[in-house]
Order: sequence, then C-alpha cells, then structure tokens
Amino acid sequence: MTKIVKRSFYSIFFLSLCIASNSIFAQDLTSQKVLSLELSTQAAMTAVKKCLDNGHKISVAIVDQSGLVKVQLKGDGAAPHTLDSSRRKAYTAVSLRDSTHKYATLVVQKPELQGLSRINENILLLGGGFPIKIEGEVVGGIGVGGAPGIEFDEACASAALKVLKADDTYDKK
Repeated sequence: MTKIVKRSFYSIFFLSLCIASNSIFAQDLTSQKVLSLELSTQAAMTAVKKCLDNGHKISVAIVDQSGLVKVQLKGDGAAPHTLDSSRRKAYTAVSLRDSTHKYATLVVQKPELQGLSRINENILLLGGGFPIKIEGEVVGGIGVGGAPGIEFDEACASAALKVLKADDTYDKK
C-alpha cells in the first residue's frame, strides 16, 4: 500500500509541477503585431501611385520591426539609388522609432548628435521615412526616396500609412 501512495504522491507532484511550469513559461512569452505581406504590398503600391500621380518616380520600402525588408518596389523610371535610400530611410525610422526628417533636423541643430548618422551603414538621416505604429506599437518602418524634395517623399509615405491604418500618418497640417 505504501508504494501505491508514494507513486500517487509523486505522480500528483510531477503533474502539478508541469502545470505550474507551463503557466510560468507562458507568462514569459509576448505577442507581437506583424504587418502582413498583402497589406504591406498594398501600402507600397499606394505610395508609388501617389508619387506618380504627382509626377515623381520613386522607390518605396517597408521593413518589419527588425528592420528587414518586407516589401520594396521601384517605380517605373525611378533612379537606381532610390532603392537604397528608401530601404535605409525605412530602416532608420523603425530603428530610431521616429521620423527620419526629425532626426535630420536634430543633428543639424545639435552637432554633438552627428554620430547618429554613423551608427551603422543602414542609417540615413534624410526625410522620407516614418515608423509604422499600430495601436501604439512600432511594427515596422516605411521609406520613400526619389521625389524632388522630402515633402513629396513624405506625402507618398503618409498615403501608405493611411492604407496600413497606422496610428500616425504624419500628414502636414
């Protein structure tokens, strides 16, 4: 009888330990919002079309929360360098969690921050990049390059953010 009680005790103890450890491990896991490929592609196409309607040939990049390219499009007639600039702007926006124009201006105003532009080879402190925030969480970044002025790049990126239903669309008032 003693062996049966011991086995039962150990079985119950082991089962309790498994249940407790599962709930402890589950508490450590977090959930993350992820941009879908389909929605990212629609948003990128919106940016290209918006700029094309205004006579600008651009490239657009959308990166995920890690700064890796999710979608990148080169509009018809866009210059080759626009691929690199759009990707780097998107990377910078998600990495620094704010508008690339804001940081470009900040570096000019505070020269001691010029090192920001040399954090790594992917950073580009030039307007046209925005973080993509959904319900307060940065889930990616968008960058547009190739229009003749950052205000045009930003207008096209803003149109894409509307498609993504982002918290901030950075529309100029």
